[in-house]
This record gives sequence, structure tokens and C-alpha cells, in this order.
Amino acid sequence: MKKITKKIKLYALISLFLTLNGFLFAQSQDWIVYTNSKLINCLAKEGNYLWIGTNGGGLVKLNRTTGEFIIYDKLNSGLPNNFIYSIVIDNQGNKWIGTNGNGLIKFDGANWIVYNMYNSGLPDNYVRTITIDGQGNKWIGTYGRGLVKFDDVNWTVYNSSNSGLPDNDVMTIALDFMGNKWIGTEGGGLAIFNDVSWTVYNTSNSNLPSNLVYKITIDNFKNKWIGTLGGGLAKLDSSNNWTIYKTSNSGLPDNSIYDIILDEQGNKWIGTDYGGLVKFDGINWNVYNKSNSGLPNNSVRAIIIDEQDIKWIGTYGGELTKFDGINWNIFNISKSGIPDLFIREITIDETGNIWIGTQNSGVAKFDGINWVNYNISNSGLPKNRINVIFIDGDGSKWIGTDGGGLAKFDGTNWTIYKTTNSGLPNNSVTAIVSDNLGSKWIGTFGGGLAKFDGQNWITYNTSNSGLPSNYIRTIAIDNNGIIWVGTELGGLVKFDGSNWVVYNVSNSYLPDNDVSAIVIENYDTLWVATIGGGVAKIKVLPQDSLLWTVYNPSNSGLPNYFVYDIKIDKDHNLWFATHGGGIAKLVDSIWFVFKTSNSGLPIDYVNKLFIDGKNNKWIGTF
Repeated sequence: MKKITKKIKLYALISLFLTLNGFLFAQSQDWIVYTNSKLINCLAKEGNYLWIGTNGGGLVKLNRTTGEFIIYDKLNSGLPNNFIYSIVIDNQGNKWIGTNGNGLIKFDGANWIVYNMYNSGLPDNYVRTITIDGQGNKWIGTYGRGLVKFDDVNWTVYNSSNSGLPDNDVMTIALDFMGNKWIGTEGGGLAIFNDVSWTVYNTSNSNLPSNLVYKITIDNFKNKWIGTLGGGLAKLDSSNNWTIYKTSNSGLPDNSIYDIILDEQGNKWIGTDYGGLVKFDGINWNVYNKSNSGLPNNSVRAIIIDEQDIKWIGTYGGELTKFDGINWNIFNISKSGIPDLFIREITIDETGNIWIGTQNSGVAKFDGINWVNYNISNSGLPKNRINVIFIDGDGSKWIGTDGGGLAKFDGTNWTIYKTTNSGLPNNSVTAIVSDNLGSKWIGTFGGGLAKFDGQNWITYNTSNSGLPSNYIRTIAIDNNGIIWVGTELGGLVKFDGSNWVVYNVSNSYLPDNDVSAIVIENYDTLWVATIGGGVAKIKVLPQDSLLWTVYNPSNSGLPNYFVYDIKIDKDHNLWFATHGGGIAKLVDSIWFVFKTSNSGLPIDYVNKLFIDGKNNKWIGTF
């Protein structure tokens, strides 16, 4: 076994970090995390401070007067997870924080206490909502295992098996003036619990417009305002009369509601999924969105109103926003300029710039200090959803988009290839490589494989060739000029320019027909990642016979069957990105696994890997 003695820097783009397992454990100084805090899930107010829970960017403490902020994340604090779904503050100033996967956290300003399903009576580590009653009891909604009452000593669990709770996915909890718990679930409707008995409202026994209840707010007239996913806004008065507001019968711009807050005048401020921010006074609807106001994003997940009647608005992708009724101010609470937390591609140019393809925010270029974002608003990029970036010998970037075709960017000019102006067979481009003559081999998702020499296009698909699927995920070219193609559900394909050979689960040892990545090692060995079957190592022997070795969780240290990427570092170690199992490293025959539980990795869902010339690992997550 090769002994590792030096530290390895592991860079995480977006919401993922990497950690070392086994005989070397990564410390916080080994990690540099590039993330942002634009995806805001929840807000809480404490004096002059605002606490902001983000999806991937950790917990932010903002001084509302100065704008200064502190970010608490997995690497610099006792926070075990950077995905915060809920936060409340008790009378002693303790922050109670619900995470997505690491349980419930108590933070007193100095110390962090983690309650999870392994060290406490908390039945599930996915905490979606927290409410504190008049006696100081914490009522905790979990995603999957019901409702929990915690009195700081004892845990009481209510679920669909032992109580009248109609569904175990608890999304919101509100307390009425009598101390009754109003519980919104994802699928079971609305439940009321008075500590003895349960009452359930759903679409079958009431006028509740949807069983997906995401927010409940109770006004001074004892009206319950119920925000649903897809069913609009419902009002249930003290006489049990229902009033339903939808896009079809009111000024509500969107039927999916994430938050409802009341101001001192009784106005309802409503955060919608895609319709922006809404003010409803009971008669009139005022809608604020990106088009007619300073709101930076139309997905509003959290709202809080301070003592000066200022609205603080957390959007999902557009920063924290302050609205005083006239002016809009946006607070950048991110510690890097990375534009998106969902990374689909990572590569590097000849000067060392990192180029990142994102899911919703176009392309980012990072020189180690500064970030430049190219998107549909400020460049010739035709689509913001990026599948692949390939950099050719002259430094041009070939960018494959999801639906916008292929873009070539030479640093100044953009050239766009689409089905309407070129021989590109499909506008969803998923893979790009170049052969030794400079021709580009382009994989599409639905149109097969294309070869482009700069002037002429040749298309290979299931109708005119031996290609078994028109849905291409990855392409590699070996030293003999053989084209290797990974398809969705069609297996692995070998093409020598004339002949096609297909390897699938029926005629070979390929463990799954969904091939996500191909890496060539030492001229004669292929490493093939599959989505569902683990990894295949294929050694090409004389006379083109193949020696197969399959690695999966049942026979190796590979932590997951769903492998999205493979890279080889300069020490000839293999790195594997998995969907849910973190990252695996294969050193000779020894496996090391890096997960959120043993490393700085913030989430175990890894989409892309890239290893630069200094052997740094860049990790992109879902």
C-alpha cells in the first residue's frame, strides 16, 4: 500500500467539500470551499441581528445596521451541515437550528450541541420546521418520521402509526391562542393537536385546496392562513368557514406558497415559489417581482418584519433583500462569487483559470481571486443550463448547453451552433472531445453523436449506424483513435471509424447500461462509471480481448452504485464521484471514502471532479 504523507488540498465548488478517510484525515485548512448564500430557506430576528439559514451556504449572522456578517459553516464551527431548513430563537437566546440530514442543533453563541437520531430521541435527521411553545417545549417537524416534542430532557414522537398525525412529512407548525398545534404536512393535509386529540383537514373532508401544506399563520382574529403547494392560499376562520384564493380567482400570482407573515396593520405578506412577493390587505393584492420592483428573484422562501416595519426577504437564488415600502436594498452575504450551487462541469484553461458550468447560472470563470459570470443576460451564451465545457488547443471554449445548442467562445466572440443553423442534431449537448485532427466529437441527449471538423457535420444515430442509443452521456478517445461512447441505457460503445461494437449488460460484464463517465488509464485500460451498477475496469488485451473487473459496494470499498464521474490524479490514484456516497479514492487496492460524516464534504451528492496540474481536487456537487 502506498503511504500518503503529504496534505492534499480539496476544493469544493458549490455545496460540496471533500474529506480524507483512513490513515489521513483532512483538517479544515486542507479545504477551500467556494459556495454562496443565495439560496435562503429561513430567517430569524434577534435584536439588531438577522439569522439566515441557507441551502448549502451555512448559517449567516447579519448586522442589520452595518451589513456586516459572519458565516458559520461546517469547516469553521460546530455546525455539522451547511443546509439549514429552520431556525428559531428561545427566550435565553439559544438558536435552534434544523438541518437537512444532520439533525437538530442548539447554539448558545459559543457552544454547539448536535441532537440526531444516533445520540438522542430525535427520530430523523431531516428537520424541516421548529416552533417553541409557551412552556419552552420545542416542537420539531421532521421530513419522514413525524412530529417531535422536546422539553430539553424528554423526547416524545408522534407519527402516523402511533397518533392521529396524517403524514410523517411535517413542513410547518403554528400555535394558536389556546396552545393548539396546527401542523402542515406534505401529503396528509392539515392536523390540529390539542395534546390529547387530533383533528385532520384534507382535500377529501374539507375545502382545503391541497394536501401539501407548507405554511400556517394565525392572525389576531383567529383566522388561519394556510399556504399550500399548488393549491393556493386558504383562509379558515374561527367558525370553520373556508375561503380559497388562487391565481384563477384572485390577484395571487402563484399557487405555491412558502411563507406568510403578518404586519402590524394585518396585511399578509406572502412568499411564492415563482410569483414573487405579495401583499394582501384582505381586498387588494400588490405583487412585487423582478419585473416591477427591486426584488432580485421571484422565488421567495422566507420573510421577516422588523420593529420598523421593514421587510427582510429571503429569496431562493437572489440574495437577501430589504424593503422599507419604497426602497429595495440587496445584501450580498456570500463569501465567494460563485453564481450557483449546482455544478455540472469543471475544467481549466491554459492560464490556470477554472471554468465552471452551472445548472441555472451559466458559466463561471475563476482565476483564484476574481469570478466572472457569463450568462444569457450579459453574454452570447444561449442557455444558462450548462452540460459540458471543452477547451481546445487555441483556447476556445466549446460549451454544451441543455437546450440552447453548442456555443464557441474565443474570449471575445460567441458563435452558436443549433439545429436550425448547423448540422448539430440536437440542442442538448452533453459531451465534447477533440480527436488528433482537431475534429470535435459531440454527444447530444436525443440526437446521437456528431463529428464536426469546423465546416462539415456527420451525424451518427440509431437509424444510420450501430449506435444503440441517441442519448449520449460521455465520450473518450484512446491513443489509437478509438472513440468510446457512454450512453443512457444503451451501454458502452466502441467505434473505430468504421465498425461499432456495443457492450451492455446482456453481452458483457458491464454492470449497468447507463454509462456516465469514461477515463482511459495507461493506454490500455478503461474505467467506466455507471449510474446504478458501480464501476467497470476494462483492460484491453492482445487481439482486442477484454478483461473486466467490476467494483460495487458488495465487493469493494466503493460506497455507492451510482457513480457520476471518475478522475485519475498525478499519483495514479482513482477518484470516484457518487450520488449519495460521497467521494471514493482508490490507492492501489485500498479504498478511502470521504463523506459528510468523516470529512469537510458538506453533502454526499457529487456530480463532477477535476484535478488540476498541482494535484488539487476540485469537486462539484448537486
